Amino acid sequence: MKRNALLIAIALFMASLNLRPAINSVAPLLGNISAELGMSAGVSSLLTSIPVLCMGVFTPVAVRASDKWTIERMIGLSLVVIGIGTGLRLVTHSVTFLLITALIAGVGIAMIGPLLSGFIKQHFPKHIPIMIAVYTVALTLGAAISTSLSIPLQKSFHSWQGSLAFWAILAFIAALIWWLCINLQFTKATHAESASMKAKLPWSNGKAWLITLSFGLMAILFYSFTAWLPQIIQGMGYSKSYASTSLTIFVAIQIPVSLVLPTVLHKFPSRRLWLVVESLFELLGMTMLVFNVDPLLASAFIGIGAGGLFSLNLLLPIDATNHHHEAAAWSAKAQSVGYVIGAFGPIILGWIHGVSNSFRTTVCTLIVINLVMIIIQIATTAQDRKSMDLQNRSDFTME
Repeated sequence: MKRNALLIAIALFMASLNLRPAINSVAPLLGNISAELGMSAGVSSLLTSIPVLCMGVFTPVAVRASDKWTIERMIGLSLVVIGIGTGLRLVTHSVTFLLITALIAGVGIAMIGPLLSGFIKQHFPKHIPIMIAVYTVALTLGAAISTSLSIPLQKSFHSWQGSLAFWAILAFIAALIWWLCINLQFTKATHAESASMKAKLPWSNGKAWLITLSFGLMAILFYSFTAWLPQIIQGMGYSKSYASTSLTIFVAIQIPVSLVLPTVLHKFPSRRLWLVVESLFELLGMTMLVFNVDPLLASAFIGIGAGGLFSLNLLLPIDATNHHHEAAAWSAKAQSVGYVIGAFGPIILGWIHGVSNSFRTTVCTLIVINLVMIIIQIATTAQDRKSMDLQNRSDFTME
């Protein structure tokens, strides 16, 4: 295992890199896509909401499938599904077909999410925060690259279809690397274990529900900003390029946050502390938007909060469980319901803006959601905080 740890980490990084391009590559091109296909604001929001909704609906299926065919095989298959859904966008010329590609890619993304948490729990039990950092850095990097390159790729290919479909290449490369580095090594060894050790989704567990609500409220904020931040800033009177830069900052700043987080957790292991601190960063950024104070800086503060909150919410189910199948099940529960909640964020914001004709009102709505999230975070981490902190310290013990 130690000899191959680097290869496993590379495969994990490449798989995680594919969790956001199918979603984030759309936002910068939304104006052109809407104009060419005649989409309304409500239909346009579905391009973001459908993959997120898939992450809610199909996540439990991933756990059942992994019990039968192993976590490793299902992650590899999911990468292929993402590649197919994204690649089909090259021949998209209708709203319906474009939404179908969002559905296919969303299914692949949904299957990977909770399984990567179980994979980390299984293969890196002593280095969980570090590997969660690898996971989130790659995820955020994929989001940042796809956001920043969408317009340049459109210019290079002379079509938004080519720009969106480009990311299929990344998915198929990741699938090949995953097969070579992971599947050949682990699937035979873990198949018998997967058949004998199964975990049900914790529908009746109170702590699991608190973790799920924390994840869901985080997802509402994250995907609302992913879909609407450029429009919010343009509505404040800034140019399209300025608004696009703000979105890039929002995404890119999450990378160093994810890299630094394992270090600060080592020094101050309390999940509650950092959940609230990251939420306050988001609150500060949103308050700046309400009062039209330096949107670039506001986007940076929101990104700092979003990056930290995602990593921390991924850690909560792993902290609360004893083995990798249980971790995958708890993660599936959190992501299943959480992403369904999050999927309604962009839709609700679009509806509020349509009714109020004011982006300030939409941001105020997100501030209220942020405050409710802080209350849930405090309740989530109130139980067994001391024992969790002791476990967190052991996670960083290098063997």
